[in-house]
Amino acid sequence: MYLNVYCPRLGFYIYKNFMLTSKLSFWQCEGKRMMLYFSKLIGDNEMSQKIDTNRRVVLAERPNGLPNKNTLKLEVSEVPTSGMGEMLLQTSYLSLDPYMRGRMNDTKSYAEPVKLGEVMTGQVVAKVISTKCDGFDKGDYVLASSGWQDYALSDGVGVRNLGNSPDNPSWFLGILGMPGYTAYAGLLQIGKPKPGETVVVAAASGPVGATVGQIARIKGCRVVGIAGGADKCAHVVENLGFDACIDHRAEDFSEQLKAACPKGVDVYFENVGGKVLYAVLPLLNAFARMPVCGVVSWYNLSGLPEGPDFGPAIMGTILRMKVKVEGFIIFDSFPQSLFKDFIRDMSEWLASGKIHYKEQVVEGLENAPAALNDLLVGDSFGKIVVKV
Repeated sequence: MYLNVYCPRLGFYIYKNFMLTSKLSFWQCEGKRMMLYFSKLIGDNEMSQKIDTNRRVVLAERPNGLPNKNTLKLEVSEVPTSGMGEMLLQTSYLSLDPYMRGRMNDTKSYAEPVKLGEVMTGQVVAKVISTKCDGFDKGDYVLASSGWQDYALSDGVGVRNLGNSPDNPSWFLGILGMPGYTAYAGLLQIGKPKPGETVVVAAASGPVGATVGQIARIKGCRVVGIAGGADKCAHVVENLGFDACIDHRAEDFSEQLKAACPKGVDVYFENVGGKVLYAVLPLLNAFARMPVCGVVSWYNLSGLPEGPDFGPAIMGTILRMKVKVEGFIIFDSFPQSLFKDFIRDMSEWLASGKIHYKEQVVEGLENAPAALNDLLVGDSFGKIVVKV
């Protein structure tokens, strides 16, 4: 039989001849890190969401480096039945975020790792199919943390009701959700930008970095972004309004960054690490602030990075320049009241056109593993959500 599958990495359809099988299938798309997972390939419609089966992507093996074909597995089970005090949720959109790589590791962190055989963690926008749960009606859309699956049960704890017809529901996984709030709280509460200061933003075309830079511009700062590739840098300057954007893949990246920051750097919003961090260090001004929400370039390391030890340079700069470095996790680092301020301000900025938002939608739960890898290696563009 033939299966027609969209390959998000290359932007075209692949036609592959499969033998009838009930086993997990995998192939690499044109030698790139493209992974497609299938279970029970018995028809072209098997990969679409159904009302009588629940597709679940589970953690099958802990990865060593970038997740591969053995890391995640697509399973099919029965749709669960809700009991008293529960509701049945049908996933509409799944958010893909860098933190997911860390949750695959069995190490001490701010949250428990995903156990082997468990559904991969993730925030979703879902529709209430049936409910015996106070405060939720059938047909409501909700923001929940039910992970990589078609259906899930919830008791309503920690679930946000979005109403029965929210505008742009997937935006609650991005600009109006965790990434947008990460940018808002990290920049304003830790970075504390002042008019006329220079703010440098890593991963400037991503959902967090793009939002950080636009808020910094609203606050009257000079904003310099860092991104991978000419297209992303052009988007950051032309569409998002940054003053400059430097391609970290350029051979003279450090020199270009220095030239773009003639007065040094007052705020560096860190979510990448690696050579980007090393290039920013010498440019930090006295009393600079560095909010740290991620270090995605190091997430796939199985040991110390190759090359010289930058530890002394990092700590020495922090000491000499009196730099404030503060890591934060958006779920518990700020008062709950701040989220209301975020929703108020972000809604106003979006409505007035002061904030622009780019979203990359991947079709199909089966393509989520490949899309996550794209995110981890810097090949995504904007906020990635999976339309399940």
